[in-house]
This record gives sequence, C-alpha cells and structure tokens, in this order.
Amino acid sequence: MTKLLSAAAIGLFVGAMLAEGCVLVPYWRSLAPGDFFAWYAANDRRLLGFFGSLTAAAALLALAAAAVAVWTRSPGRWPAVGAAGLMIVAVLMFPAYFQQANARFAAAITPPADLPAELARWATWHWVRTAIAGGALVAALLALRRGG
Repeated sequence: MTKLLSAAAIGLFVGAMLAEGCVLVPYWRSLAPGDFFAWYAANDRRLLGFFGSLTAAAALLALAAAAVAVWTRSPGRWPAVGAAGLMIVAVLMFPAYFQQANARFAAAITPPADLPAELARWATWHWVRTAIAGGALVAALLALRRGG
C-alpha cells in the first residue's frame, strides 16, 4: 500500500511540475516585468503552499515506501529506495536555488532588465527538477510492479 501511495503522490507532484513548466512559466515570460512582479507577489504564498505540501507529501511517502520495502525485503525495495533518493534531491533543490529566486521575484529585487535571463535560469532549474522527479516516478512504478 505504501508503494502505491508513493507512486500516486510522486505522479501528482510530477504532473503539477509539468503544469507549472508548461503553463505558468510561459505565462510569466509573456508578462512585462512590473506585471510579473505584481503577479508573483500576489501569488507567492499560494504557490509555496500548494507546491510545498505536494512536495512534502511525495517525499515523505517515498521515504515511507522505501523504509517499508527495505524492512520487509520486498523485491521492489531498491527501486523504492531510488525513488526516495531522487525525491530527496528534488526537495533539496528548493533551498539550493528556488527559495532565494522565488523570494527575489516576490520582493521584485531582480532588476527588470535581468528578468528574462532570470526566468530562463529558473525554467532550466525547474526542468531539471521535473526530470529528477520523473525519474523518481519511474522508480516508484518499478518498485510497485516488482513488489506489488
């Protein structure tokens, strides 16, 4: 059951990350700097609440599934451990880059002339994080398949 919950939570996380990358980021890039900063300041807490909760749930369920799989010597234990490890990397990317970048956006600290480059950098980090989470999803599904 923990492997199923883990795979579902990671799948929701990956889906949300794909939506953010395919919908929100292009929208942000289409806005004038002043409009972007106003939008981001108004929605920063919502983004953090939504993605923070989803990220935490996916990571905690991945860790729980890995612990249970190792404890019970499930045939899918190593992919479950891999999924948990990849989710930890995805979580750690937030304080490594996104926390400060998002705070700069919310406070409109980024100079308007630098915003296109900063949004491009943000998008690159986002897609790397999304790929890592996608790898976690593949591993979680493999753990589920191998160990039911």
